[in-house]
Amino acid sequence: MAINRKLWGRTPDGKAIYKYILTNASGASAVVSNLGAAIVAVNVPDRDGKLADVILGYGKADSYFGDGPCAGKVPGRFANRIAKGKFTLDGKEYTLPVNNGPNHLHGGPEGFQNQVWESRKRKGGVEFKYVSADGEMGYPGNLVVVARYEWSEENELRLTFSAKSDAKTVVNLTNHAYFNLNGHGSALQHFLKLNCSEYLPTDDTLIPLGEPEPVAGTPMDFLNAKTLGRDIRKDFPALNYGKGYDACWVIDGYTPGQLQEAAELWSNRSGRTLKVFTTQPGIQVYTGNWLNGCPQGKRGRIYHDYDAVALECQHFPDSPNRPAYPSTVLKPGKTFHEAIIFAFGVKK
Repeated sequence: MAINRKLWGRTPDGKAIYKYILTNASGASAVVSNLGAAIVAVNVPDRDGKLADVILGYGKADSYFGDGPCAGKVPGRFANRIAKGKFTLDGKEYTLPVNNGPNHLHGGPEGFQNQVWESRKRKGGVEFKYVSADGEMGYPGNLVVVARYEWSEENELRLTFSAKSDAKTVVNLTNHAYFNLNGHGSALQHFLKLNCSEYLPTDDTLIPLGEPEPVAGTPMDFLNAKTLGRDIRKDFPALNYGKGYDACWVIDGYTPGQLQEAAELWSNRSGRTLKVFTTQPGIQVYTGNWLNGCPQGKRGRIYHDYDAVALECQHFPDSPNRPAYPSTVLKPGKTFHEAIIFAFGVKK
C-alpha cells in the first residue's frame, strides 16, 4: 500500500491543507484530507476495469470550507440535528448555535467539518486528530477525536473513530461522503438495499417524532432493492419535507460494537457496487436534494440535485433529547469508538 502526501493549499492563517493518496496494488485509490477529515476521492474500477472517481467533491480545497453539502467530511461534535439547539446533561441545559431552520445541524457553523485537523501516516493508514475545546459551539468538555482511514487491497475504505473527553458530553460522528457509482450524472437510477425494517418519522424540520415505525407499505421500504428514484416523488411526509430522501433508518440487529451490513448500493450502468458496514445503530440516507448551487465540482463540473447519495452511518438525530434512543453520552474515562467500512466491488 502506497501512501503519498501532497500539499493542497493553506488557510489564511497559514495552516497546511494536505491530501493523502492511498493506492493499492491494483491501482485503485482513496484520497483523504485533513480538511474536515474528508474523503475527497475514491477511484475504483467498473465491470470493464476502468477506474473512475465515485465521490462528489470540489477541485479547490477552499471550496470545502462552509459548503452546504458538507461533501465527504466528518461533521461534529454531533452529526445530524439537535432540536432547537438545546440539550440537558445532569440537569444543566446547553445551548448550541441554530444553523438549520430552528435546529442545530452537524455541530454548528464551525463544526469539525470546517476545521483543519492534525494529520499523520501511521501503520499503513492515515490518522486525523482534532481537539475540540470545552465550550466550542456550546458543547461541554475538552474532546480529543481521532479519525483513521485505511484502504485495502480489496478496495475497502475503513474509517474508525475514537474520542475521549474530560467532562461528560455528547458525541455523534459519521462521514458525509456522496457516492455516484457512475462517476457523474444523476444517481436516481442507482439501486439501494437497506438492512432496515424501521425508520424514524420526523416533523417538517427533520427532527424525529419519537419511536421508529415500520417501513413496510411506505416509500421508505428498501428491504428489497429498488432504485432511489422509484418512489422519490411520492406524496409522503418524509419525502415532502426533504424534497427527497433525507431520513434516518434503524439498522436491523444493532449490537453495540458489532459490525453490521447497513446498506448496499449499485449501478447497473457501471457495474460498480458499494456495501456499507458499521457499528452504529442508524443510517441517514440523503439523496443530494439540495446540491444545486454548491461549489464547482472536480474538473469544473456543476452538480445538480440528486447527482449523488450520502449514506451516513451514525447514531439517531436528536439523541441527546431522547432517552429511549441509543445513548450518545460520552463520560470521562470512557472512549467513544465506532467504525464504518465502505466496501467497493463490481457486478458483472
